[in-house]
Amino acid sequence: MSEGVRAIDSGSLVDHAVRAVRDHIREHDLKVGDTLPGEGAFADRLGVSRAVMREAFSTLAALRQIDVGNGRKPRVAAIDGSVLSTSFDHAVATAQVTLGEIWDVRRTLELRTAELAAIRRSDADARAIVGHAEAMTAHGGDLDALTQHDIAFHQAIAKASGNVLLYTIIRSFESVMTAEVPAAWRAHSSADQRAAILDQHRRLAQAIANRDSVAALAEMNTHFDISIADPFARHSTAI
Repeated sequence: MSEGVRAIDSGSLVDHAVRAVRDHIREHDLKVGDTLPGEGAFADRLGVSRAVMREAFSTLAALRQIDVGNGRKPRVAAIDGSVLSTSFDHAVATAQVTLGEIWDVRRTLELRTAELAAIRRSDADARAIVGHAEAMTAHGGDLDALTQHDIAFHQAIAKASGNVLLYTIIRSFESVMTAEVPAAWRAHSSADQRAAILDQHRRLAQAIANRDSVAALAEMNTHFDISIADPFARHSTAI
């Protein structure tokens, strides 16, 4: 067994192997898509079994830090929000955080994404954002389609912000939104209420398309006031 493994005074061999792979990525300045040595190479270097390295690789893959697959070398993975999403789902399901708290964080982040999107958006971004707003109106009577386009609308704005971390965090709310956005729409059951909210989505989309960051920020703030904040505040109080 190597000196490195004998020197471990805390944590398991798998923990040590996980740290070693992370250290390798940092020390070699590896980027997304770059390949890593295989299980055997790391096992020999660290003086551990292949079973230990297999478990370490599985742990890193579950955390979306590496991509592994049969017949190819492991690669450095891109962040995708899935780990955060799982944590958020667990936190809500176990009452560690409320939906109101989730939506409060969303509001804080999405005010910034709207502002940045208006400044940085590409023409393709603008088309996607406006397209989802129009699709929401077209599918206003279909709650499933309405929810899908509503979520995609917010993700498109976050993507247009040009901030990868903001986009990743917004995407990580998707599973919570898939379950809870329909409740927000059901809370606005009258035709007039829904028409007003759909119109507000279109105004927000147009402000971003017009590169009007002041209007985009104001419209996103209004969006949370009229279409999300009140229904979820009541829901959070109820539970």
